[in-house]
Amino acid sequence: MRPGDGHEDAARGRRLTVPASEIYLVRHAIAADRGGEWPDDAKRPLTTRGIARFKEVVAGLDWLKVEIDEIFTSPLVRARQTASLLAAGVAVKPPVKVLEALAPGHAPASVLHELAKTARRSRVALVGHEPALGELAAHLIGSSRPLPFKKGGVCRIDIQSFSSRRPGELQWFLTPKILRELGE
Repeated sequence: MRPGDGHEDAARGRRLTVPASEIYLVRHAIAADRGGEWPDDAKRPLTTRGIARFKEVVAGLDWLKVEIDEIFTSPLVRARQTASLLAAGVAVKPPVKVLEALAPGHAPASVLHELAKTARRSRVALVGHEPALGELAAHLIGSSRPLPFKKGGVCRIDIQSFSSRRPGELQWFLTPKILRELGE
């Protein structure tokens, strides 16, 4: 059954609602420190350790049988690199697209507005930064408090649509450590 399809609960004779979209929020992996060598924050790349550890995170997502149709990323280098690692490591190789609204400083509503215009699939990953990613997660589930993402952390939220006023449903929220352990 695909997201968005209905399903009859034969035992109860009623129609169950299945979410229209699965949203995977992904914080970028470990990046080089600010300053000195990287005075321009937008150009800071992932570290060698960050790349290796995020590949292990993706192995954990594979163990969970996560399927992603499209990946949207912040334009910052570390997020684009994380999105590329994610795309390369999941079963179906989804396209990676830059979404300016995922750059630091954008409100959750602007991210959803851009997604509603751009996203064409039902299983979408968004790669971004803190604190905006935690604020977006809170907005999607109707929480007044942001969810704190560790670097390389991932959560899945099911929503009815990008423009829905109904809160989405948090399915899981996993730290990078747990995902790495799943992928071993």
